[in-house]
Amino acid sequence: MSKTPVLLTSRLAVVMGLVLGLRPALAEPIQDASPKLVLDPAGQAEAKTPGALALSSDPHPRALAPSLMLASLAGAGMDPTGYWVSEKLDGVRARWTGRHLITRGGLRIAAPAWFVADLPAEALDGELWMGRGRFEELSGQVRRHEPDQSAWREIRFMVFDLPGSRAPFEQRLAYLRRLFAASAPAHAALIEQFQVRDTAELQARLTAVIEAGGEGLMLHQADGRYTPGRSQAVLKLKPRQDAEARVIAHLPGKGRFEGMLGALLVEDEEGVQFRIGTGFSDEERRAPPPIGSWVTFTHQGFTERGIPRFASFERLRPPGL
Repeated sequence: MSKTPVLLTSRLAVVMGLVLGLRPALAEPIQDASPKLVLDPAGQAEAKTPGALALSSDPHPRALAPSLMLASLAGAGMDPTGYWVSEKLDGVRARWTGRHLITRGGLRIAAPAWFVADLPAEALDGELWMGRGRFEELSGQVRRHEPDQSAWREIRFMVFDLPGSRAPFEQRLAYLRRLFAASAPAHAALIEQFQVRDTAELQARLTAVIEAGGEGLMLHQADGRYTPGRSQAVLKLKPRQDAEARVIAHLPGKGRFEGMLGALLVEDEEGVQFRIGTGFSDEERRAPPPIGSWVTFTHQGFTERGIPRFASFERLRPPGL
């Protein structure tokens, strides 16, 4: 017996449902409930929260990846006039939506309820941080489906921006300072922002951070607006430049590395392909980063063709972070 009438009936039902405004019971992506904060010149805030965030029984549901502003590289000997400076933390980037913490990749973080209980309603951009040199330990905690209550007491949400505001950074910073002075969340803090007189003082600050075990400095343009994507309004300054690329192939090793990874063939955000052949331990060569994963690498500038010079593997970016 032909199934054509059944198929036609099903399709007709779908069409009629659309015409009548009915929606099929399909799973929908989690919506970002970030309040849309607008600062006027006087620094007053108006928060407008869209539809509620759809909850899921999955302890680690995936939300829509937030539209984050990403830092560009600071040039050597740059003039810091007109910038606010802070330490570059070795943490996990996180967006507070007003209801949940989510990672750069859209992973909802299973933070304890007490950790986020007194965070403000405004959307916040920041880093989850355990201290210098503790990134691996931190990323492991952030990826857990069930939070380790004791470990989370060592984590702080270090805030540096207001993604929902159209105001210049200096006004966003002033608003954040008032917000944190008034509410003082127990497990969050505003990253210290300061200004320096000249290039020499900037380099001195960088040296002090590196000697203390830090990564480098971040520079926010005072009149810069929050714009998603790679931006010149926020810069990172490090002794060694670093970047991220996606693994597209494993190239076999030779000689001492016979039977192991020789190099990764990767592609960066601009679509440039190149090899990373150094910086791996023997264990990492035996079990290299999976194809499709993202890795962080260091380099010493670029060739005329835009290929990183002396690219060296630093670490695998954990999925979703």
